[in-house]
Amino acid sequence: MQLFSLSFFLFFFLLNPTPSLSLSSDGLSLLSLKSAIDDAASAFSDWNEDDPNPCRWTGISCMNVSGFSDPRVVGIAISGRNLRGYIPSELGNLFYLRRLNLHGNNFYGSIPVQLFNASSLHSIFLYGNNLSGTLPPAMCQLPRLQNVDFSNNSLSGSIPEGLKKCKQLQRLVVTRNQFSGEIPEGIWPEMENLVQLDLSSNEFNGSIPGDIGELKSLSGTLNLSHNHFTGKIPKSLGNLPETVSFDLRSNNLSGEIPQTGAFANQGPTAFLNNPDLCGFPLQKSCRNPSRSSPEGQSSSPESGTNARKGLSPGLIILISVADAAGVAFIGLIIVYIYWKNRDSQGCSCTGKEKLGSTGRSAMCSCFSAHSFQNNDSEMESDKERGGKGAEGDLVAIDKGFSFELDELLRASAYVLGKSGLGIVYKVVLGNGVPVAVRRLGEGGEQRYKEFVAEVQAIGRVKHPNVVKLRAYYWAPDEKLLISDFISNGNLANALRGRSGQPSSSLSWSTRLKIAKGTARGLAYLHECSPRKFVHGDIKPSNILLDNEFQPYISDFGLNRLITITGNNPASSGGFIGGALPYLKSVQPERPNNYKAPEARVANSRPTQKWDVYSFGVVLLELLTGKSPELSSPTTSTSTEVPDLVKWVRKGFEEENPLSDMVDPLLLQEVQAKKEVLAVFHVALACTEGDPEVRPRMKTLSENLERIGS
Repeated sequence: MQLFSLSFFLFFFLLNPTPSLSLSSDGLSLLSLKSAIDDAASAFSDWNEDDPNPCRWTGISCMNVSGFSDPRVVGIAISGRNLRGYIPSELGNLFYLRRLNLHGNNFYGSIPVQLFNASSLHSIFLYGNNLSGTLPPAMCQLPRLQNVDFSNNSLSGSIPEGLKKCKQLQRLVVTRNQFSGEIPEGIWPEMENLVQLDLSSNEFNGSIPGDIGELKSLSGTLNLSHNHFTGKIPKSLGNLPETVSFDLRSNNLSGEIPQTGAFANQGPTAFLNNPDLCGFPLQKSCRNPSRSSPEGQSSSPESGTNARKGLSPGLIILISVADAAGVAFIGLIIVYIYWKNRDSQGCSCTGKEKLGSTGRSAMCSCFSAHSFQNNDSEMESDKERGGKGAEGDLVAIDKGFSFELDELLRASAYVLGKSGLGIVYKVVLGNGVPVAVRRLGEGGEQRYKEFVAEVQAIGRVKHPNVVKLRAYYWAPDEKLLISDFISNGNLANALRGRSGQPSSSLSWSTRLKIAKGTARGLAYLHECSPRKFVHGDIKPSNILLDNEFQPYISDFGLNRLITITGNNPASSGGFIGGALPYLKSVQPERPNNYKAPEARVANSRPTQKWDVYSFGVVLLELLTGKSPELSSPTTSTSTEVPDLVKWVRKGFEEENPLSDMVDPLLLQEVQAKKEVLAVFHVALACTEGDPEVRPRMKTLSENLERIGS
C-alpha cells in the first residue's frame, strides 16, 4: 500500500514536470488519502493540489499555530460516505492532527503503525469499516490519546499488555470485532482516567480480570457481553462506582452473583444467557450446601442406624406433619410482618430509601395493603353493578374527590386537544374546581370488567410527579376518565411557546427541576407501580407543568384502554356526548421522533427501555432548545432537528464547543456549565442504540438527583 502511495506521487510528477509547489506539507500528506480511495474523483472533488493549503477542503479543519506561516490541519472528518480504500501511513506526518474520524466507510487493511507518529492525536474514530490486523500497541505512545473507537471492524488478536501505557485514555470501544484470548491482569489499574469500556461481541475467553474493579472513573456501562468468559464473576467489580451498569450477557460465567457494592444496582438483564449463574437478581436460586458435613454424616453410623430402627412409620408421618405445620405457621408470620412493614414504609425502589426522596417521605409511596383492599372492594361492587351498566356508572376512585353526574353535565367544558388517545377537555365543576376529562371511543360494550381492571391499575398510581386519575364514567356508548387538571400547560409549550417559537421562560435550574421530577415519576411507574407500567409515549406534550414548574407525567396506561374502547368518540352519541363540545378539525399527527429506534418497528412490543430512550430525547431538547418535531412536514427551522440524537452525538464526536449545542438562552448561566455537561452524558446514555445498554430509569433518576445538589 505504501508502494502504491509512492507510485502515485511519482505518477503525479511525471504528468506535471513543473508542478505547483504552493500546496503546504499538510496538504501533500492529505493527497495520499485521496490517492488511497477507489473513487477519489467524485469523493474529493474539491481537494485541489493547486490550493495553497487544504483548509477549505471538505472534511478538513485547520488552526493557526505559532511559528508557522500556514495553518495546520487539526481535524479530518470524512465519515458515513461508504468510501472504499485503505488508510495511508502518510497521515502520520500530520503532527498537529487532533481528531481523525473515518467511521462509516469501507476502509480495509490494517491500521498503519506510522499513523501514531501524529503525536497530537487525542481522538480516533474508525468504527464501521472493514479494518483487519491487531490492536496497535503503538497508539499508547500518543501522550494525549483520550478516545478510541474501533468497533464494527474485523480486528483480531489479543489485548496487548502494552495497553496499560494508555494512561490518558478515557474511552476504549472495540465491540463487534474478532479479538480473542484472555484479557491480561495488570492493565486496568493503570488506566485511571477510563470512563467507557466496551469489549462486547468478540471471542474473548478465560476469566474476567478482577482488577477491572479498580477503574474508579468508569461510568455508564461496563460491557463484556457476547464473549466466552468463564468462571465466577469477580467480587471486586462491586468496587466500581455504583452508577455503573454491568452487561455480562451471553458468556459462560458460573457461580453465585456477588451482592456487594455496584452489584446491588443491577437488574437481571445484566446476567442473562449464562446458564450456570445463579442468585439475585436472577430467578434462579443457588443450591444450599448440605446442612450436615460429610464428617457428621460418617460419624456414629451405629447410632444413626439404631435411631432409624427405633422410629415407627406412624411416628415418622406425625413428625413430618408437625414439621409442615410449623413451617406454614412461620411462613404466615413472615407474610404478616412483610405486609405490616410495607404498610408503614411504602414502596422502596432502591432498597435503602424511597426513590427520589429529598428529605420528604412521600416521593415514592405505593398504596398500603389496606388501601388496596378498600379500592378492590369498591371496584368489585362496581363490577357487580356493571352487569346492568345501561344507564352508565360514574365511579370516584379517589375517596377525597366526589361529585355527581349531573354536576358534570352542567359544567363548562373547553376542548384542550385531540390525539390518538381520545379528546381531552377542561371541565370546571360547580364548585369552581377544574378537572381534565378524557373522552375515549365508543367500543368495548362487552368488556366492562377489562375496562375496570385497567382503570383500577391506573388509579392505584400515586406519585407527586404523575397525574392522578380521580374518577371514571362507563356507559355502553360513552367512556370518560376524570383526572387532575394541571394549570400551566405542558413542557412542549414551555420550551417552544404556544406558537411554536422558542420560549425564554425556562432557566437552567427550572429545566433541571423538570428533568429530575420527570425521572422520579417515570422511575416510579417502572419500578413501584402495580403494573410496572411502560408509558410508551414520553414526550414534552405529555409532561404537564404546574405554576411552580413541577412536572407531571400524563397519558400513561391508556394504550390498553384504547384497545378496549377505540379512540374515535362519536360527535353527539352517548349520554354525555351532547354536553361536551366536539373537536371537528384535527391536524394530522406528526411523526414521533421521540420514539426509540426499535419502537418504530411494526408490531413491536413496548418495553421500559423505550421510555428511557424517549426521556433521553426530552433531556436533549431541554439542553439544546431544539425540537425533534417538525412544525411542517417539508421544512425545518433552526430550532428543529429531526434526528436530534444523531446531531448531538456528532457534535461530541467532532468535539464541537459546548456552546454550539447548548440552548443559547442557557449560555448566560456560566455557573451551570458542569451541570449541563453532566446531563448531556445522562441523555447520551439514555439514547444508546442498543436498548440493553441503556440504564434503568431508577439509576438515571439517582444520577440526576446528584447533579446540582
